[in-house]
Amino acid sequence: MEETEASLLHQCPLLLPQNRAKTVYEGFITAQGRDFHIKILLPEDLQLKNARLLCSWQLRTILNGYHQIVQQRMKHSPDLMSFMMELKMVLEVALKNKQEIHALPPPPQFYSSLIEEIGILGWDKLVSADSCFSTVKLKAEDASGREHLITLKLKAKYPAESPDCSVDFPVSFSVSRTPQSSIISIYSQFLAALESLKAFWDVMDEIDEKTWVLEPEKPTRSATARRIAVGHNASINIEVDPRHPTMLPECCFLGADHVVKPLGIKLSRNIHLWDPENTLLQNLKDVLEIDFPARTILEKSDFSMDCGICYAFQLDGAIPDQVCDNPQCGQPFHQICLYEWLRGLQTSRQSFNILFGECPYCSKPITLKMSGRKP
Repeated sequence: MEETEASLLHQCPLLLPQNRAKTVYEGFITAQGRDFHIKILLPEDLQLKNARLLCSWQLRTILNGYHQIVQQRMKHSPDLMSFMMELKMVLEVALKNKQEIHALPPPPQFYSSLIEEIGILGWDKLVSADSCFSTVKLKAEDASGREHLITLKLKAKYPAESPDCSVDFPVSFSVSRTPQSSIISIYSQFLAALESLKAFWDVMDEIDEKTWVLEPEKPTRSATARRIAVGHNASINIEVDPRHPTMLPECCFLGADHVVKPLGIKLSRNIHLWDPENTLLQNLKDVLEIDFPARTILEKSDFSMDCGICYAFQLDGAIPDQVCDNPQCGQPFHQICLYEWLRGLQTSRQSFNILFGECPYCSKPITLKMSGRKP
């Protein structure tokens, strides 16, 4: 009991008992640097569920809408100290919400300046704006006719304070700040950035339109990687440099060794044939000496199979990327599925980050090289 009273005094030093029975407490509760008068009447058994809470009119006004929560906490709190801590938390939330509701609106010139700038840009560029015009979304087309969006979060002191910008770019978009960073200036920089990335998006669009991209399923404009099908349960994962999109990308072959090893050999042997003047897709065809499965002729199911363990193609966003090296089998598996399968076999063994075991389908040897992150 004395320990609880000491804790109460420590947490609420301005709330003191008014009688020896300690059935009446009066004083102040503090939140966000403000003190609010409060009085608590406890029954003789000191049970909070039968207590009465008396508030000043200021506190009562702030807690308007929170009465049910306060009563509920009073019924379920084990002691006065616990209740006061919870009441303080409720009060903090109520004060914060009141501040947001009663925040001063931007001055009239904020709106007049904004409307004038959008008018100069053209109202057809405006996609959406919230009721306060604090978030504005604009659109623009690049030279290839692709539509792009920029979202601006405007501050009350705009244009003295530059807005925050959000775009779907593969590189960072930094706005050159000036004392008067207007929407027109930012939009102009947005258009310049679109022009600088046109070659990158041309490269990625050609890949998306002319090959079967296994991952990502719905690539965004910021996505720089593509996993492209090259054959039955074999693929190449490329990472394209947005600043130099026609240069040789980072390449990683995925599939059975008897399929992907020859591709790796061709890449090493023909790398001198890479011509930055050609498109990335054409260079890949020339260097690897292959034609990628075409979307116009083949279906995705023609060269992709479900995991042989979970019988699903997608698992938590991942597709099967581990393949049995036995040419008569070639069954694909998700990395996590094969990892769990091999861990459960007594005959499996591990050397550093490589697991050795048997294929669940043909029982021939199979290995799993675990990535840096645990599957």
